[in-house]
Amino acid sequence: MPNRLRDNLNSKYFEAANALTSKKARRRIVAYVESYDDIYFWRTVLSDFENDKRYFEVMLPSKINLTRGKKSVLMNFLEGEPLGRDMIACVDADYDYLIQGRTHQSRRVLESPYVFHTYVYAIENYQCYAPSLHNVCVSVTLNDHRIFDFRDYFLQFSEAIFPLFVWSIMVYRNGNYPRFSITDFCRIADPGGFSVQNPATSINKLKHKVRTKVNELQRLFPDAKDEYLQTKDDIRALGVTPQTTYLYIQGHHLFDTVVSPMLSKVCNQLRQERQNEIYHAVAHRTQKRNEMSCYENSLQDIKSMLKKNTGYMSCEQFQRLQSDIRQYLDERL
Repeated sequence: MPNRLRDNLNSKYFEAANALTSKKARRRIVAYVESYDDIYFWRTVLSDFENDKRYFEVMLPSKINLTRGKKSVLMNFLEGEPLGRDMIACVDADYDYLIQGRTHQSRRVLESPYVFHTYVYAIENYQCYAPSLHNVCVSVTLNDHRIFDFRDYFLQFSEAIFPLFVWSIMVYRNGNYPRFSITDFCRIADPGGFSVQNPATSINKLKHKVRTKVNELQRLFPDAKDEYLQTKDDIRALGVTPQTTYLYIQGHHLFDTVVSPMLSKVCNQLRQERQNEIYHAVAHRTQKRNEMSCYENSLQDIKSMLKKNTGYMSCEQFQRLQSDIRQYLDERL
């Protein structure tokens, strides 16, 4: 016999709560997410679908035991299918989207009409969307000089890691991931030694590491050629291209190991450029000092600005997510 409120917390509970309100009141739809950072992201997603008839409340799955993460969302609310039109789950896709139902969790994410996923690996991948990174640099440094081509770099980065990424998806599909884990993949997919002036060097080193590991995997799995080619065709059909692979690798690795260090170097150069302009300006020493102080006080933290970045809204994968939510609302509400 359930003896906790959470045990009885399901879509019907919220439907009943909505029924008790005025007929003119907006319908409340609860959206459960994985972590604190996810609250802001999913709020930006769901805000576009609020109107005078409905609104969303984004929250973590448990206020009692403080559990977080995708497993908490899925285990707490998919057992017995308590989700429904007034209670949904919003999660990162991770590899669950690309392995296409090969695991129990993947099937839950893909088959439930009340579970929405990011399509890209995680919300961090959206925050690191290449076409938006120049704007992040501007928000950090207040300098709009384009000194680096983020689109081209991540196109090359993606093409470099794509052959190894196919292997990663393949072994997670067939259960051989202990022999080549996501951690192993991320260790290789680290450009390291990035230089704003000469980014090709890090790309070339990355290509070398990828070739070395691919050759090792080919020796380890000599009969995997057909399966590899089939996996490559499958994930391309799901939207992964050699030019956009960075959107599907582990989000925290992309955010912390690849993009943040890169932006730090780009932003440092932009800051120095602006400071040099102030220093060499024709002005009184006191005026220069005041201007420099004003500029430095206006600078922002890179990771904070990345987390607030919403420049991904033109991304094809994000628009696909919006389409899923729109269809759910049209069909069920």
